[in-house]
Amino acid sequence: MGSHSRPHNDTAGGAIDRKRERERRHMMQLLYKNADELATKMVQRLLDKKILEITDEGAMRKLFGELFEKLSNMEEFDMLYKIAPLRQLVVDPNFLSLYVTQYICEDLVENDKVQDVYGDDLEIYQVVESVFKVLRPKD
Repeated sequence: MGSHSRPHNDTAGGAIDRKRERERRHMMQLLYKNADELATKMVQRLLDKKILEITDEGAMRKLFGELFEKLSNMEEFDMLYKIAPLRQLVVDPNFLSLYVTQYICEDLVENDKVQDVYGDDLEIYQVVESVFKVLRPKD
């Protein structure tokens, strides 16, 4: 069954969708494979850039590692629902960076190991993307 937004014979649009889906799967596999390493880098970067103020760095690394493993198996609908408020934050956003940004702003702020979260959505996204940019396929 074809996409509802394109004519039935739009093969270019289908090719773009297939390429985007391959990139998405590739990024998710890399995230799962490197979850612990990326969690360590993420926590360190968030601390260095003074986005997070926390009481237990080890607990944050574990929390992010578990989040990254969970993300690799998440349904696309659940991910899109979570990132919907941030879709227009930047041009050509990394969907994983959007998800983690929204997670930090909505969920992590409630964690008892987090004293405070600083920065606006864009600042947080930029820090998260600085870690996740290695997951993006090179064109």
